[in-house]
Amino acid sequence: MAFFVISCILLALALLPLALFVKNLQDFQRACSDPAIMERASELAVSVLIPARNEESSIGAALDRLIESTHRRFEVLVLDDASEDATAQIVESKSERFRAIALHRSKGLAPGWNGKQNACWQLAHLAQYDRLLFLDADVRLSPEALVRILAEQEHREAALVSGFPFQETGSFAEKLLIPMMHYILLGFLPIDRMRNSTDPGFAAGCGQLFLAKKADYLQAGGHSAIAGSRHDGIKLPRAFRQAGFKTDIFDASDLATCRMYQNLQQVHQGLLKNATEGIANPKLIGPFTFLLLGGSVLPICLFLWQLVRCLEGSEWSGLPLATLIILGFAALISWLPRLLAQRRFRQSMLGALMHPWSVLWFVILQWTALLRQALRLKTAWRGRL
Repeated sequence: MAFFVISCILLALALLPLALFVKNLQDFQRACSDPAIMERASELAVSVLIPARNEESSIGAALDRLIESTHRRFEVLVLDDASEDATAQIVESKSERFRAIALHRSKGLAPGWNGKQNACWQLAHLAQYDRLLFLDADVRLSPEALVRILAEQEHREAALVSGFPFQETGSFAEKLLIPMMHYILLGFLPIDRMRNSTDPGFAAGCGQLFLAKKADYLQAGGHSAIAGSRHDGIKLPRAFRQAGFKTDIFDASDLATCRMYQNLQQVHQGLLKNATEGIANPKLIGPFTFLLLGGSVLPICLFLWQLVRCLEGSEWSGLPLATLIILGFAALISWLPRLLAQRRFRQSMLGALMHPWSVLWFVILQWTALLRQALRLKTAWRGRL
């Protein structure tokens, strides 16, 4: 009986993210393409703000795509944050071809500030337009992206909107771990409640792409409100919501492309550097470990264990057939969110098929980040701690 109850609990834990994922797929829409709203958005001027530190491998392609934009009124400001490579030279070369691009040099990193937040705060004060598009240097936009992102903000009537680009993955670690972004977002955040509330607890976003209204940004404190943070994806929307502003998210996979990391080491460092500001904190890591392992790892482990015992002719220890069926069903549906995401967001099929291993790996990294924090060990990123 106890094993039957455990099996039912695991089934419920597998059903929870599936049900919310299916619901959220309807709410997590692509950027607005309504002709009337896009026409209005095309008249809005926007400052594209790119913080860049050692980005010589990606900044050129990002600027080339912006040059192809169909939007009429925009500027591109790049802040060279003490780069040790050819980032500045590449930007200067692009600015000679396209006058809307301008290179600025960082005034330096103030004590207590994270590098990216410091760079974005400086860029916001250099911008001449009332809409601020904060863009990571490794994000490449489609020609119509600026107009549609502006249209999405107009449609949602939000002070801050964040788009989730298509995530390119090359290495094995990327294929398994990067898609966890969508699994966590759509499997555990009720987007409808987020959209109808300014509760900071529903703050969500992707640090790769933010569009803010400048007046609201300054009133909320912008990046100065999260000066020491490494996790602007959660912290910036939370700052806006704490100031009473509405924030929203959208699917930007048809408008923007990004490859965050290139290898196993970068994936680990990237996930560890800001994990304690997300799931890997003492309040959340326990419940999330229970939800993630209980819904995605334990069902298949217990099902395979019992199946092997059956095939070997071992005793079933009184395990009812109904319990084995429940475990098998739980194991099956635990894969469905990743398979749905693979189709919708064009993710790696290998990563989807190895979902239980992705979840286990992800959870281990969260606990590693928490332990490192307890030991006061910092994770270096872009040459800084």
